Amino acid sequence: MSEHTKIALITGAGSGIGRATALELLQHGWTVVLAGRRAEPLQALADEAKAKGQHALAVPTDVADPASVEALFARIEATYGRLDMLFNNAGVNAPAVPIDELPVEKWLSVININLTGVFLCARAAFALMRRQSPQGGRIINNGSISAHAPRPFSAPYTASKHAVSGLTKALSLDGRAFQISVSQIDIGNALTELSQRMSKGVLQANGTVAAEPMMDVQHVAQAVRHMAELPLDVNMLNMTIMANAMPFVGRG
Repeated sequence: MSEHTKIALITGAGSGIGRATALELLQHGWTVVLAGRRAEPLQALADEAKAKGQHALAVPTDVADPASVEALFARIEATYGRLDMLFNNAGVNAPAVPIDELPVEKWLSVININLTGVFLCARAAFALMRRQSPQGGRIINNGSISAHAPRPFSAPYTASKHAVSGLTKALSLDGRAFQISVSQIDIGNALTELSQRMSKGVLQANGTVAAEPMMDVQHVAQAVRHMAELPLDVNMLNMTIMANAMPFVGRG
């Protein structure tokens, strides 16, 4: 592995946006650490990369568990000695029900993964990026269109993503002294196995159910790579990438 090889960590790498981004980075010469709760798809992706002469390391991880995150970063440091980019992508949603019908444990699950998981991984990345030489790196948090506006019955997810926006800005400020650049990508309607249902119909603010336009997830992967490959004295603090005709901009 060349001394110039960049090391990336992607959480939620086993499927969807995480997997697409991993494939994009691997294709462009990055070494990628694949983290997620399900070992099988991570290892399958690592094996796929190896067959192409690319470098990927599968590390099953629960981002909501401090000990699991600590073990992940210990493995990264022991294997590569540094980390150049963290894509905080892991996330979950809760059932779309009125808030008084939402079990508290569902709320806690969303907050633990979508917010505390981002905090734990960013915290560990900061520690490694501060002490490595050369110092610094980049953290990209997966926000969401929900970081700007909610869908009906989305209180846990929307709250978590609004909180991620605050965390991104705070860490962007705190990272300046250490050449750590922190940014956020807000994604709307990328077509993955989890979002495919939206192309068939999703509840709208006016109470109707309507199919929504979707975009190829590859555009998201390319956008993340663009952000990741900027020099550290440049920060794209916020990017919104969305299916152009989705019902986000406007009144409804």
